[in-house]
Amino acid sequence: MILLIQYTHIFATVLFLAAMGGCFSEHSGVMNIGIEGMMVMGALGGTLTMKLLSHAAPFVMVICTLLAAVAAGMAWSLLLSVPAVTYKADQTLIGTAVNMLAVAAATVIVKAVNLDVTGKASPTITYIEEKEALSFTAGVFRVDVFFLIAVAVAVLSVYVFKKTRFGLRLCACGENPKAAASAGVNVRWMRYIGVLISGALSGLAGLAYVTSSVSSWQFDKGVAGYGFLALAVMIFGQWDPVKIALAALIFGFFRALSNVYMGIGFLNALNIPGAVYNMLPYIISLLILVIFSKKSHAPKASGIPY
Repeated sequence: MILLIQYTHIFATVLFLAAMGGCFSEHSGVMNIGIEGMMVMGALGGTLTMKLLSHAAPFVMVICTLLAAVAAGMAWSLLLSVPAVTYKADQTLIGTAVNMLAVAAATVIVKAVNLDVTGKASPTITYIEEKEALSFTAGVFRVDVFFLIAVAVAVLSVYVFKKTRFGLRLCACGENPKAAASAGVNVRWMRYIGVLISGALSGLAGLAYVTSSVSSWQFDKGVAGYGFLALAVMIFGQWDPVKIALAALIFGFFRALSNVYMGIGFLNALNIPGAVYNMLPYIISLLILVIFSKKSHAPKASGIPY
């Protein structure tokens, strides 16, 4: 049971951060299909920085690693925001291209780095010792820094969307950009900010995914479709931070089952193949999209160029 809770909090944290990234982008009016690519580049920037600063003080390494993930995610998000906002390109096509390019670019970069250091062209980065600085022990649980960041993001997001002028303006740009512009809001600028925030949170989510549960990662695998799962979490959560947090916990629970089902007596007795548990989050995401897509309250202008 302890392991189930442990893995649930890890996967829920990843999904929440990525889904909140999508939430900020879509509230600004930009449909972010490129979360997956931003996660990959955030993971790449963070892990490379972690390896580079492996001999630095733990606090310095952690801060620089997090900032690198944020910066990489934001930089990659410009590949979505510039064509979508400035040139009014189709946001779905641009997001798909961002995802495909990210995996290819990350693989090439990691192979180049490994070729330079070890003489082998491997797409894998290993960080066995370095990742220990990203987590701490709280009783019987191992808590990573990303969980604390997710809690802070949840609280700040509720405050921003409900209580601040910036949040209200951002939502106005996603609901009715013409009305927002008539009130003096720079819609394009707000959309750029929304996508940049999305890139920052997605970058953190990518780093959390590749470091929380494993000690190395093959970047030619991307992030196993978690960017698209995050979109399902966002839709299920109805673009609301609190509901997104609850949806992330549900998805995280089903994803955690694939890691611990053999240690749960009645599940192990069912003799269900492990592949079925691995598929559960994706099956559930399809069901949720079928059931809730017609009843969703998405920002009305999301995906519509301005």
